[in-house]
Amino acid sequence: MVRYLLLVLFLICAANLTTLPVVAQQSDVWDRVNHQFATNDGVEIHYVTLGEGPLIVMIHGFPDFWYLWRDYITALSDDYQVVAMDLRGYNRSGRPAGVENYSAEILATDVAAVIQHSGHESATVVGHDWGGFVAWSFAMYQPDMTKSVIIFNLPHPRGLQRELAQNPKQQENSAYARRFQQDGAHLQVTSEQLAGIRQMSGGRDELSVDRERHLAALGRSDFEGMLNYYKANYPKPPYQEDEAPLVVVEAPVLQFHGLDDAALLNGMLNNTWNWLEREFTLVTIPGAGHWAVTEKSDFTIPMMRAWLTVQELGR
Repeated sequence: MVRYLLLVLFLICAANLTTLPVVAQQSDVWDRVNHQFATNDGVEIHYVTLGEGPLIVMIHGFPDFWYLWRDYITALSDDYQVVAMDLRGYNRSGRPAGVENYSAEILATDVAAVIQHSGHESATVVGHDWGGFVAWSFAMYQPDMTKSVIIFNLPHPRGLQRELAQNPKQQENSAYARRFQQDGAHLQVTSEQLAGIRQMSGGRDELSVDRERHLAALGRSDFEGMLNYYKANYPKPPYQEDEAPLVVVEAPVLQFHGLDDAALLNGMLNNTWNWLEREFTLVTIPGAGHWAVTEKSDFTIPMMRAWLTVQELGR
């Protein structure tokens, strides 16, 4: 009965998205956030924070930085403490050398360090792209610290590995990842090229000041460290399905996926529920690509708020 009532509430909230607070595009958190550094085994992890309440930790992907989440910080910080990290290798976070320092296990401990430094014991973790991979990994490696998980355009790692093993189209569309895995790949990219990836992949056009901030963050980043995510964690040929013992995600999951994502095809979403223990809410977004997180934020932010409300009432 309780689950039924919660479902009804969620549907009511989702049906009335226009009545929920929608981000004001002119509101900029750049000068409002508080900058902090957590330390994880000698590596500093930079994060910004705004608001008070239950903790939400937001994790950007490639090739972004914490400012990807500016609309979400603005919209959610009235009710939550919202933290947005710089992944290691990016912007103001540490940039340790060596592929081994970018494994899923270590990346998950960066999130744990941020949660602890912010004064909390657990959090809702939100991730896009590689940040989504880190969020999945954190939920698997740190279940006691994971309240819930929200993912943007990064299918469960088992779905990615299965499609690479079985789907020739996915193998073709993952050619960019194989290039990034090559020795010296970081020498072949520039800040301007990386800043343009979002536009080429369907992301929202940036204002000039946003682009300047993005380029400045890339200038502070370590391209080799950024590509180490691909070298340490992205499957390599010959592709095969994951046969390791399954670690089930114990927390509730909300997953957004732009259906026009050319890098991560929709077949990866199939059977995700087999790898989860709790409720799974999948929201597919027609006409949106890999950067649905910013392209469709006017839709995803109210949906997140409604889902988070349901989760709080269900605890």
